[in-house]
Formats: sequence, C-alpha cells, structure tokens
Amino acid sequence: MSIFETIRFALRGLVANKLRSGLTVLGILIGVGAVILLVAVGNGSAKVIEESIESLGTNTLTISSGGFGRQSSTSTSSTSLTVELATALADQSAAPHVKTVSPVVTSSSLAATYEDTDVTVGSFIGTHPDYATASNFSIKSGAMFTTDDVNDHSKVVVLGSTVAEGLFGTVDPLGQQINVSGKLFTVIGVLAEKGSSGLSDPNDLAIAPLSAVQESLTGYGSLSQILVQAVSADDIDTAQAEVTSILNEKLGVTSTSSSTPYRIMNQAELLETRTSNAKTFTTLLGAVAAISLLVGGIGITNIMMVTVTERTREIGIRKALGAPKRTVLNQFLVEATVLSVIGGLLGVAGAVIGSQFTIMGTKPVIVPSSVLLALGVSVGIGLFFGSYPASRAASLRPIEALRYE
Repeated sequence: MSIFETIRFALRGLVANKLRSGLTVLGILIGVGAVILLVAVGNGSAKVIEESIESLGTNTLTISSGGFGRQSSTSTSSTSLTVELATALADQSAAPHVKTVSPVVTSSSLAATYEDTDVTVGSFIGTHPDYATASNFSIKSGAMFTTDDVNDHSKVVVLGSTVAEGLFGTVDPLGQQINVSGKLFTVIGVLAEKGSSGLSDPNDLAIAPLSAVQESLTGYGSLSQILVQAVSADDIDTAQAEVTSILNEKLGVTSTSSSTPYRIMNQAELLETRTSNAKTFTTLLGAVAAISLLVGGIGITNIMMVTVTERTREIGIRKALGAPKRTVLNQFLVEATVLSVIGGLLGVAGAVIGSQFTIMGTKPVIVPSSVLLALGVSVGIGLFFGSYPASRAASLRPIEALRYE
C-alpha cells in the first residue's frame, strides 16, 4: 500500500469519529497555542525592557549619591554630588573616554500653567545642553537651549511631548510662556516623542538650564545625579573606570573604605542583566505551556488506544487478507500524526490571532523559532504517543482479531 493510500485510510478513520478527533485536536491546539503565545509574551516583555533601557543610551553612566539628604515635595538632593565634581569628570586629560558630562537636578510633580490650562509635570529637569543627546532625546520643533543660556540663567524650557500637548493642545508652544511654581519660563523647543517603557511616561518632562532651575525652583544645593556619556558603547567600561578614579580622588574614597558615597549605574550592564532575566522568564513561560502539549500527547495515546480496540476486527480482516505488519503500523501512526499536525497548525493560527491583543500589559512578539519548535514538537508527540497504540494494532494476530466482538 502506498503512502497516499495509507493517508487516505487514516483520514477516513478520523472523519468517522469527528467529535473524538476534534477534542484530541483541541488538546494539541491549546498546547501549541499556549507555548507560542506565552513565549511571545515573554519576548514582548523583554523588548519593552530593552527599549526602555536603550532609550537612556547604552553608552551612559548615571552617578547618584550613596545616601540621600534633604528631600522635599518638589526635589530630591544628594549629599555629595556637586557642579564642581561634574566639571572634574569632564576633564579630558583625566577622563579621555568621557564625551559629555551633564549635572542634573530634578523636581517632581510641579504644576505648570498656560493661560487657563494646568498640568503636572512629572519631572522638571535642570541640566546642561548635552543631557538631551546623552539621554537619546531629539528635538521635534524649536531648539535645545545652549551653554550661554546656562551661563546667563535664562529661564527657557524644552517640553516633552506629553507636557506640550497637555498645556497647548493644537497651539504652537514655541515662544509661549508657562508659569512653573510662580516663575515664568519661555518655551523654546519640544522634544520628539519617545516610546513608553510601560512603567512611566518618558515624555512627561521638561528640561531647562541648570542655573535657572536652581535659582528659581530647587535652590543651590547638591545635584540629584550626574549623567556621563562615554565616547562609544565599546568605551563604557573604560569610561567608568576613569570616572570612578576621579570620584574616589575628589570624595576622599580610599581602598580601605567600606562603602562609597556614590553609586554608578552602567546602562550597558543593566541592559545585559535585564535581558538575561527576561530570557529566563520567557523560558519558564514556555516550559509551563509545554505541559499542555504533554497533556495533548496523552490524549492522542488515549484516542488511538480506543480506536485500535474499536477496529480490532478490521485489523484482523486486513491482516488475514495479507496486509503486512508495517502497513497497519503506518496507518495508525499516520492517524496520530495527522491529529497532531492539524492541532499544531490551528494552534499557530490561534497564537497569531492572540498576539494582536495586549496581554498582561504587554504586546506579544512572536518568535519564529518558537513556531517551528512547537510544530516540530507536535509532530513528534503524534509519532511518540501514537507509536504504542500503532505497535499494538500491528502486533495483533489475525485469528484473535477476527474472534473479537
């Protein structure tokens, strides 16, 4: 008997028991769909994490204080970071692999007003012009303030897209003045929109010259942080070593010190760690979903055992007419494999449809390799779990099979 005839007989046997075959296919469908979709959810979460970290720049170092000092409802200041320290870090002779250094003060949840419209600015940042480039911000309209604006204490501001839209709507914000805690700032630019990390809105901010923010809002205290940009992503570790050396010298940290009054966050290392954790999470999701495939495989064994029992006389007649053991074995293996393949294909279709929706706050991103793996596993399940019932059918003695009632 040719393979095509074997497949035809197998399909005829499956169609004869539509409900039972359908339920078995459903088990494989759920297993394959769950594996692909949960892996897609994990992959989507990893993408969100990568994008949120990369949006800060993979060649940046964020220096913050090891202990926090005074805090208020509008600002947080560290106890050790100063503008003078930031200036020392920008010394090219001491740190040749450092490209830019941006001292930063941040005021949170400030009220900004334009005419009769009020919005709360998530982060009002005082810094230097290089901050935007180091943080991967780009200008949508207008321009970034300059070093002269910092030196002149100019009250100018560049708004994030969320703040600009909330304050001005369809009105062109350039040249308009906004009131921030009783101080007037002139809008000179609007930042291009950044993708959300899912945890916070990166566009809910305003950036102004450091001197103006200190003079008008935070006072001349310590900095919230210092943002250091390395020459390139490949030089980030060297730049960190240079920065650490300068900080230790300026802050009096020795090799015997039990702790340092500062912390350095390396974006590249953070990205690598978060990516690794996300991959582990994705693997665990896939492993949990794979249990559904195992259950589906057990379902195939069950239905094939029932099928063999029901068709015992048929098997006996075919063997009595000269059908070889291999033909009977192939027929039942093909039936099991067809069930798993149909279930696998429907599972892929279901996963593709499911990936169009947001799940657990994440847009799933299907991994092509997971589709191929799930389909391959579903075929393997058909062969593996169908092998015992098929072998049992092929081993029946014709005389015993013909006697079966």
